[in-house]
Amino acid sequence: MIDVLYFAWVRERIGVPRERIETSAVTVADLVEELKAREDRYAAAFADTSALRVALDQELTEFSASLSGVREVAFFPPMTGG
Repeated sequence: MIDVLYFAWVRERIGVPRERIETSAVTVADLVEELKAREDRYAAAFADTSALRVALDQELTEFSASLSGVREVAFFPPMTGG
C-alpha cells in the first residue's frame, strides 16, 4: 500500500486530498498511468505531467524514480516564489 497525496489544482480535479492505494507500479510514471486509467478525473489531472512535480517520502524527484520502499507519493504544481 502507498499513500498518494494531491495538492492545489491536482486535488481539485481529482476531488480528494489523499488516498491509500494498492499498486503494482515500478516507477512514478507507471503509477501515473495506473491512475489515469482509473477514471476521467485522474486522466484530466495527469494529462500534462510537465505541469506537475512529484515528491517521494517528501523528497522532490523525477517521474522516472523507483517506487521501491516508498510510503508516500505527492503530486503538486510547480511552486512559485514571491
